[in-house]
Amino acid sequence: MKITIDVDCTPEEARSFLGLPDVAPFQQAMMDDIQRRISDGLASMDPETLMKTWLPMGLQSMEQLQKMFWQQMNKAAGAGPKPKETK
Repeated sequence: MKITIDVDCTPEEARSFLGLPDVAPFQQAMMDDIQRRISDGLASMDPETLMKTWLPMGLQSMEQLQKMFWQQMNKAAGAGPKPKETK
């Protein structure tokens, strides 16, 4: 024997019929909080703020890289064979 029951209702009606809580207010509060956080995050993403944040570290690391290259070049130049002195 096979019995089929079709129930035609909205999700809200099904939740109330089954005794499940209404999460719409909580969901709206969470969405408002997420929207506020995104808006606050976008305010710090303007190009001027990004450049001020990234540029000092970029310049400092480039300076360190340049110093390292110069040190290696100076070592390599000083480690080569020395010319023989003629009398």
